[in-house]
Amino acid sequence: MYRNLWRYKAYSLLNILGLSIGLASTFLIFLWVQHERSYDQFHDKAAQTYRLTSGISKDFVAATTPPPIGQEMASKIPAIKDHLRLTHRVDHLFEHDGKKFEEKEGFYADSNFLSFFSFTVLKGDPSTALQNPDVILLTEKMANKYFGSTDVVGKTLIRDNKNPVTVSAVLANIPSNSHLQFDYILPISAIKDNDWKYPSQDWGNFIYYTYFQLDEQLTPTADALSKVTEEIMREYKTHTDGVIAKTQFKLQPLSDIHLHSQNFQVDVAVHGHYLYVNTLSLVGLFILIVACINFMNLSTARSARRAREVGLRKVVGADRKQLITQFLGESLLITSLSVIIALAIAILALPAFGGLIGKSISISLFSPEMAGYLVTIVIFTSLFSGSYPAIYLSSFKPLLVLKGILTSQRSGHRVFRNGLVVVQFVVSIFLLVGTIVIYKQLEFIKNRDNGFDRSNLLYVHMTGDIWGKQQTWKNALAENQLTSNFTITDALPSNLGSGTIDYWYEGKDPSSELVVPMMDVDADFISVFGMELLAGRTFSKLFTDSTSYMINESMAAVMGLSPEEAVGKPFAVWSKKGTIVGVVKDFNFKPVSQSVGPLMLQYNEWGGMAVIRTQPGKLEATLAAVEAVNTKLNPNYPFNYGFFDEELTRLYESEQRLSKLFALFAGLGIFISCLGLYGLSAFMAEQRFKEIGIRKVLGSSTIGIVTLLTKSFIGLLIVAIIVAIPISWYGAVQWLNGFAYRIEMGIWIATLASAIALIIALLTVGYESLKAALMNPTRSLRDD
Repeated sequence: MYRNLWRYKAYSLLNILGLSIGLASTFLIFLWVQHERSYDQFHDKAAQTYRLTSGISKDFVAATTPPPIGQEMASKIPAIKDHLRLTHRVDHLFEHDGKKFEEKEGFYADSNFLSFFSFTVLKGDPSTALQNPDVILLTEKMANKYFGSTDVVGKTLIRDNKNPVTVSAVLANIPSNSHLQFDYILPISAIKDNDWKYPSQDWGNFIYYTYFQLDEQLTPTADALSKVTEEIMREYKTHTDGVIAKTQFKLQPLSDIHLHSQNFQVDVAVHGHYLYVNTLSLVGLFILIVACINFMNLSTARSARRAREVGLRKVVGADRKQLITQFLGESLLITSLSVIIALAIAILALPAFGGLIGKSISISLFSPEMAGYLVTIVIFTSLFSGSYPAIYLSSFKPLLVLKGILTSQRSGHRVFRNGLVVVQFVVSIFLLVGTIVIYKQLEFIKNRDNGFDRSNLLYVHMTGDIWGKQQTWKNALAENQLTSNFTITDALPSNLGSGTIDYWYEGKDPSSELVVPMMDVDADFISVFGMELLAGRTFSKLFTDSTSYMINESMAAVMGLSPEEAVGKPFAVWSKKGTIVGVVKDFNFKPVSQSVGPLMLQYNEWGGMAVIRTQPGKLEATLAAVEAVNTKLNPNYPFNYGFFDEELTRLYESEQRLSKLFALFAGLGIFISCLGLYGLSAFMAEQRFKEIGIRKVLGSSTIGIVTLLTKSFIGLLIVAIIVAIPISWYGAVQWLNGFAYRIEMGIWIATLASAIALIIALLTVGYESLKAALMNPTRSLRDD
């Protein structure tokens, strides 16, 4: 066994190389898939923990719930044993010993946070860590940032330049497979009763994330969970009326949050996507199959060299079972060597791969999951890749092979082998089509007209003392030519999530459940963003617009009016009656996976953020000007800013990473396929060794021999293209259907992918064919 590997070093190297690369790719995909599917499972009570979600209609489902619902349901419903509330993500300024930073990764949480979830506590008492309103819980990273140590329980930070908070506990850094990512936790009891952001007893304000832990004795079947949600809705309706009482609640398993929350509004984090995980899982399986096929083809390619060995072993008494065992043993040995090399490659590639997927993952070689996976891979790969060569090589007739006559041309073996080549290139073309489609869709998103000009937009949030000096701040920005083109808005039109059903217009259906988002904007919003006004006017400083509204054309359509007809119509939101003064052309205020819907705009009288359109080539000067204004008016807060186009780009991080992964594994799939094709072309050349010599003696040209050896492969590749195009077309269309605005799946995409695969394959086959055509014919004829 070992002697055969050493004797045919080039063959062994190719075989082990192809299998190792395929297995390394599969390992990396497995690690990523395992990480994506492991979210939140480290919590001790993960199986009992659910998040409560809410929705008015199937088109609007939110991750948030009213503040009182957790405590009320836990006290009324026996199946609910505990509850926890979290606010939206909050940001505060913290200071210690001259170190001052604005921290944006925090939450307010109930006092049972550390008993509800199983985050590792390094310092402090988990049972009392959030009991007092003037405490703070830090992660290891934030403790080191301010104090240079984690032994900081009892030390003090100054919050927002005035409120001292005492560190009550320090947590280990939050695992990357937690849907909750934070640097600090503050107690909900620190929120004042009259806080306008978090009205604690408002049943109509969906502002908290609510988690429940159900009774351990409850078997979480669909029927059982449905009964619990029915009780929740029944209790909820006793506190509300009107359309809001129609809210539907659902219990979402904690382990489902990361991969099954794509359509939730106002969610706590950016999530993964189960479709992407399933897609990459299939890609990993495809890569492994391609690597195994490559092994088969390379094994059969050297059949002529091993035919005499098989014949002699049969003559001296070896039966077919013994030969199959020997060849499977060789397959097991090569697979085992390949697994060891693949693990080394995966470990070395892990930092770069982690950067590609945007997450830090590691290989735990001695974990039960990894051990089971490796054993499964070794057994599956060695049997799958070694079975056909073992059966094929052991089938040789000793009398014929000792005479130099092989049975390799039997139609069954030939058809099977050709089928393997077709499968390899079907997979390769599928991966290429996926790569091209994802890339083109991302380019389409990047360059699409969203209804506004996204370039050169800088935004700065109002913080600290600016809230008390708004007019002075606005005046300072207006007086500088670099910063004068600005608008004040409450949110960026990139991913609006919240909305309301509490609006009125003439003729509105009282039973309507349509949730409509709202933005608070000022008179300069339309011009700064470069939007188009279809009818009426924008908000103006010349009018008293506190009760005026603007809508988009989709909202006008909902009202059954043209833009011109909508202007001047009475309109009300939250019982604030007014008039529609203008209609703006539809613009995307959500990711392009969702279609533009109705939108309401009201006059901004309270603040939010300034969005400044910078002049081309003057970004640095503009930043310096804004920073100077902020430093003068808000000296106790650091200057922070962002760019609108970067905000839009972040919406599509998952798609961008998927594009890179597809490109990487498409390249590896083609490389491995070409190794197998190279092996098969070598096999064909070896079988026609004497024929090539005779043809050359009789005057055949090099081009003629190359054509002779490659024409059969061209037929196989054409078959692969015919099979791959409908499969890849269907897969691409299914993925594109997840976007409301998408590219057309043109025939040129499949054609380009097929052409790339064909050219690479022909170059691979052509090299071996040319080498055979240039061979000295005396080498093949000297024994005759």
